[in-house]
Amino acid sequence: MSQPWPPSLSVTLFDEIGTGGGLAPAVAQRLAEAISMGLIADGEQLPSETDLAAQLAISTVSLRAALAILRQEGLVETRRGRNGGSFIRAPRDYSARKSTARLGHLSPSQLRDLGYEVLAITGIVASLAARRFDDDNIARLDDLASQLAAAGSAAQCLRLDSRLRIELAVSSQSERLMRRMVSLQAEYSELLWIPAVGIDQVECAEQHQELTKAIQAGDPDLARSLAENQVRDSTRRIVDLRLGMD
Repeated sequence: MSQPWPPSLSVTLFDEIGTGGGLAPAVAQRLAEAISMGLIADGEQLPSETDLAAQLAISTVSLRAALAILRQEGLVETRRGRNGGSFIRAPRDYSARKSTARLGHLSPSQLRDLGYEVLAITGIVASLAARRFDDDNIARLDDLASQLAAAGSAAQCLRLDSRLRIELAVSSQSERLMRRMVSLQAEYSELLWIPAVGIDQVECAEQHQELTKAIQAGDPDLARSLAENQVRDSTRRIVDLRLGMD
């Protein structure tokens, strides 16, 4: 039987959601982003439509319409029968072409602004994490970094790297910062893992492990410096690729 989602996940997914184009497409888009980032695991069974709609404070009609969109995109599978329900199907392939096209629609200035915001949020959550972490946070960060180093596809790298950064925000024990980190990763990580950006997954995993050690040592200044340097390098690579497109 499926379990209710943690309240923090529901709040994070639907914080400040825009409904100008209709609630169902907006809900579907936010869920798709969560699936791509690994916040909702592949194969995970969703709560019943009634329970999930109540948790997300939307009508069952809107939820069903959103799930129909996700089924068309191959991100949700609905099974009938005794063990039926709606199950998550994480994307097997990472569409570098789609992400590169999105990159082309952003100016270098917009990309730098996005990078500055990611830098600011990542730096403060790393600093707070070094003051507020617990052993469970450290264990999850270590495990995710090991999985990232061994990932076999760009899609897996994207999901694991996003999960690492969001787990970092969880370690800060600030719900507002966690919400902001989720929102930023939905915009940033897809660009980061375009192959032409040149991020090495093993090196990225090692950087995460080094940051985790600084957090575990309770060194907020070092943790912040390591986190900010990683974002600076990533943003420079993304902007350089964008400039090369011109």
